[in-house]
Amino acid sequence: MRQNPSFAMTDVVELRRVIDENPWVTIVSAGTDGLVASHYAVLLDDERDDLTIVGHVGRPDDVIHGLGGGEMLVVVQGPHGYVSPQWYGDVPAVPTWNYVSVHLSGVPEILAPEENLRVLERLVDRFESGLGTPRGMWAAPNDEDFVRRLERGTVGFRLSPARVEAKRKLSQNRPDAVVDTIIAELERTATPYADPRLATEMRRAHEAMRAAREDRS
Repeated sequence: MRQNPSFAMTDVVELRRVIDENPWVTIVSAGTDGLVASHYAVLLDDERDDLTIVGHVGRPDDVIHGLGGGEMLVVVQGPHGYVSPQWYGDVPAVPTWNYVSVHLSGVPEILAPEENLRVLERLVDRFESGLGTPRGMWAAPNDEDFVRRLERGTVGFRLSPARVEAKRKLSQNRPDAVVDTIIAELERTATPYADPRLATEMRRAHEAMRAAREDRS
C-alpha cells in the first residue's frame, strides 16, 4: 500500500479499534498456482494487547493458501466512500475516495484443535451478541458431536504481524471548512458509494488533528 506521511496510522489503540470494528477481512497468500484470496472474519487475540489476530479458514483453503508455510497478508477494510469534487466549493477539483485500511503481514501460527474451538466459539458469540436472542455455538440443537465435526472442518490460525501498514485517507490535506462540508454532505447525501460510518470516521480523525494543533499553539 503506497504510503503518505499525512495519512499514515501508527497508533496501536486506533489500529486495534479499526480491526475490531471491521472483522470481515481479505486474506491473501501466494499459492502454488499464484496469488490466492479468501474472505473470513477475524478477531483480535483476547490474550494480547498488540495487533495479533485469530481466525480460521475452512478446509481445503488451508492447503490452497499453504497456511502456516509462508507469509500471509490480511487486509482490513474500514469505512470508505466516494467524495465528490462539488463538495470542495467553486474551485478546480477532481473526485477522490476516502478510506481507512490496515494491512497485516506475517507467517501465521496454526492453532491446536482446542484453541481453534475456543476461537470459533468467540466468533459465534461476537456476532450473535448483536441479536435479540443470541444462540451460542454449543446451544441446542447443536450437540458436542456436531460442534467437534465443525471444528475438524476448519483450521484455526494466529497471526502476529511482522509488518503493519495502515492508512487513513480522510481529507487531512483539505482546509477545516472543506472537511466540515464533506462530512455534512456524507451525512446528508444518501449515496450508494459511501459507507454510512465514513462521516463519523472523518470527524474522529479531524477532531484529533485539531486538538493536536491547539496543543502545539
